Parts: sequence; structure tokens; C-alpha cells
Amino acid sequence: MSKYNFFAMVNRMKLIDRWALMHNTSKEDIAQHSHSVAVIAHALALIGNRKYGKDYNADRAAVLALYHDTTEVITGDMPTPVKYYNDEIKNVYKDIESVAAKRLLTMLPDEFKADYRPVFEKTHEDRELWALVKAADKISALIKCIEENRMGNREFDLALKAQEEKVEAIDLPEVKYFREHFLPAYYLTLDEHTK
Repeated sequence: MSKYNFFAMVNRMKLIDRWALMHNTSKEDIAQHSHSVAVIAHALALIGNRKYGKDYNADRAAVLALYHDTTEVITGDMPTPVKYYNDEIKNVYKDIESVAAKRLLTMLPDEFKADYRPVFEKTHEDRELWALVKAADKISALIKCIEENRMGNREFDLALKAQEEKVEAIDLPEVKYFREHFLPAYYLTLDEHTK
């Protein structure tokens, strides 16, 4: 009987911490982060459909987001300042991610590889959904910075300002709507939420 390691490897996402170069009041792993990104990407797709006449597949956006950082079970989470230090490092890291994605796909039975390939190898058909996932990824990072800042962690002061600017610069109406209608609640305390 054949045995396959794919899902056991995906399960290891909970072991890969994010924000490794910074002191955190609360640890965040890539499984938690991917859940957050999936929830937000799904919401952005629904906002696009309901408010802006788009025809996004919200469920597909959520699935792409769930798996968007899965290669990091092989590569680890490279801190953003390192990953994007220059084009050479960025391109080499993309190559490493591609190799990791191919490695993960080899851990599946052949009859399932075609189903999972599009979550690891971006297709033209999913380009609009990947844009939503990328936006959701930035929003999720901003939310982490907000949470750390609210807990008095000054380590995230500059990151918070940088992430706010990155999210503000995203030129998607769905993101603007989320920013205006949903993001302010993340700055509130529990008591302020329940008033």
C-alpha cells in the first residue's frame, strides 16, 4: 500500500512562526496566518461580487489563500526585509518556493496532483483571485501589527505604519471597502466591540 506525506506536511504549517525577527506578544504561525488570509480573501471576493459587480469565485479565493504559504513548511518563513532586500534575493527565493511547491506535489497520489497544482503554480485563470489573496495577505499582516501595537509592543510601531501604507496603496475597490467598513474594528478593544 502506498503512503503519502502531503497532508502531514501541510499540518506542519502550525510549526512555522512568522515575524521571527521581531519580539511578539503573541506568536503567529503560518497556519493561523493562512486562515486569516483565507477569511479576508473570501470576504474581498464577496465584496467585489455584491458591491462592484464582479464574478469572483469566493470559495476558490479562500482555498488559494489557505495554501498560499504552504511551501514554507519546506523553506521556512523568510523575513520580509530579507526576502525583498533586492531583486536577486527575491528571484532566488521565488525559485526556491517553486522547487518546494513541486516537492509538495510529489507527496500526493498522481490522481490528485492536478487538483492541487493550481494552488502551488499560479494560473492565468486565477490571476484576479491571486490579486485578492495578495491583498488579503497584506491586510492580515496589518491586523497582526495592529494587535501587537494595541498590546503596547513598540517593536511593531514602524511595521504598523508601513503596513497601513501598503494596504492604503492597494488599488482594488474591494480593499478600500474592507478598509473603510471592517478594518477600523481591529483597532478596538473587546469592550468597545460589545458596546
